[in-house]
Amino acid sequence: MFKRYAALTVAVAAAALAACGGGAGGGTASGGATSYVLPGMGDLKFTATLPNGSSNTVSEELPSEGLGTVKDPHWKATLGGYTQQQFSQALGFPTGTQITIQNISKSISHTLNVVKKIKRPPAKFPSNPTLSQNPSGGPLQKGYASGAIKPGQSVTVVLSKPGNYLIGCAFHYHEGMQDVIVVKANATPGPQGTP
Repeated sequence: MFKRYAALTVAVAAAALAACGGGAGGGTASGGATSYVLPGMGDLKFTATLPNGSSNTVSEELPSEGLGTVKDPHWKATLGGYTQQQFSQALGFPTGTQITIQNISKSISHTLNVVKKIKRPPAKFPSNPTLSQNPSGGPLQKGYASGAIKPGQSVTVVLSKPGNYLIGCAFHYHEGMQDVIVVKANATPGPQGTP
């Protein structure tokens, strides 16, 4: 019995961390709340519910600065430079989420540009897309550009249009800053890369 209570305590603590971190687990909007289900709890399942309006953060830096890359089997592509957690991964958010794009690099400016919108895998990134260094404004959609985000700075955008978006950095697209953002109900981040 003690082990079950200990596991519940761990689950509650993990739920609190997920709520504060804004991205560990899958989110679903239902009844004015966002729910996060914690994986790997065996026969114990715990769901933490957060109020609507909570925000999520996407961190960005060169993969070589510490985020690494991941060969994502679902998207059949190497993804890098953007994460919801610790290392590079495909990004997933429910429709209507407001995200903050935070540049965690110590010395290099980055952008988040929507390269194109696709219907399904594979994620075939164009070899030489035109990516603006100036902000476009508006919601995340085809042609969206965050503009240059200096180290430590951030930009906020609303994910109001469902879809699969190929994204990249205008400055470092050819250095591995290419990723996927999935915007749909129940969207969750993909597997993480390694440092």
